[in-house]
Amino acid sequence: MEYVLIIHEVEDYAAWKKIFDDAALIRKSAGELSFQVLKLDNNPNKIIHFSKWSSISNAKAFFESEKLVEIRKQAGVKAPEFIYLEQLEEDVL
Repeated sequence: MEYVLIIHEVEDYAAWKKIFDDAALIRKSAGELSFQVLKLDNNPNKIIHFSKWSSISNAKAFFESEKLVEIRKQAGVKAPEFIYLEQLEEDVL
């Protein structure tokens, strides 16, 4: 399974979340299978978007597209860091 970890600061979480939610269908059609949104405990505008993808190539094509660059600007995203991950193993304890 492939995952993407995005760490970024947003100007306003509520404004970012609305745009994020509105983009759910385009994320799904691009190959996002599931996601989690987390925040740092000491900074509510420092957001972590952790998602499962159909492939790393689909995720890169989506996140690096001009359309997403514009959406991030509209959402007030500051300097996102993208980390593309391939799962080696999973277990439950």
